[in-house]
Amino acid sequence: MADKKATRQGYGAGLAELAKKYDNVVALDADLCGSVGTKEFAKTYPERHTNAGIAEANMLGMAAGMARVGLVPFAASFAVFCPGRAFEIIRNAICYSKVNVKLVGSHSGLTAGPDGGTHQAIEDIAIMRCLPNMTIFDPCDYNQAKQMVEAMYRIDGPVYMRTARAATPILTAEDTPFEPGKVQILRKGKDIAIAAIGVMNAWAVEAAEKLAEEGIQATVVNIHTIKPLDIEGIRKAALESGGKLVVVEDCNICGGVGEAIACGLFGQPIKLAHVAIMDQFGQSGEMDQLFELYGIDTASIIAKAKSIL
Repeated sequence: MADKKATRQGYGAGLAELAKKYDNVVALDADLCGSVGTKEFAKTYPERHTNAGIAEANMLGMAAGMARVGLVPFAASFAVFCPGRAFEIIRNAICYSKVNVKLVGSHSGLTAGPDGGTHQAIEDIAIMRCLPNMTIFDPCDYNQAKQMVEAMYRIDGPVYMRTARAATPILTAEDTPFEPGKVQILRKGKDIAIAAIGVMNAWAVEAAEKLAEEGIQATVVNIHTIKPLDIEGIRKAALESGGKLVVVEDCNICGGVGEAIACGLFGQPIKLAHVAIMDQFGQSGEMDQLFELYGIDTASIIAKAKSIL
């Protein structure tokens, strides 16, 4: 896992490639093209790029209108502002009406690091999970983020993708198959399963490798599609790995993926543990420091795994 790239840059690269294939692809951002990854698109296709200014609700209202006339808009901002600032527009103009708008929330979770607690989106999954008609993606690395862009295009309806600010390890190859709505097994083991979302898969893989040094073999399950959630795939992986499952996410424990999995697995003979942000806001600091402080780092995953073995 030596190579590192940010998933926000994977989104930008994927969008630029998509635009070469489909002339109905347009991009919008909230005066953040350099931060969210759309700089290359804006430079190559200026006539198809809209800088909406620091006005996410307006940006998404514009995107909804564009979708109504046959364009496929990809609208990006920091996740605290999209969905945070623009929830009512997302709910009524996009999801309620089921228009074909693609939303991207960059700088999700604690990966925003030095930007501080005001810019670290820890609640975006809870916000978007509760919306009917919404699909939610969270890529594990740069390559998967790049692939996801075309998958978003092919879905007829609203899609939200989380991306991370920081460069994180690359876990997949450019041609690694990605199937929306189905979990991806990154590593097989017989003793325990670790199911992670987004870039947390890198920490899950590292935890699995360290557990292997102690003779504990862990399966790593990449939940790249948060909604619809592949409960059957998660259940199968857990039962094939000793009936024990650790869920790892870089968001608030309230309303996150762990809650969705616990609900879906209710009544199953599976022992669960949870690694998440424990209902508190973030603060300014380097990403690795924050992960350790908030208990979502490699050591925390290992400790949780051992607690249910």
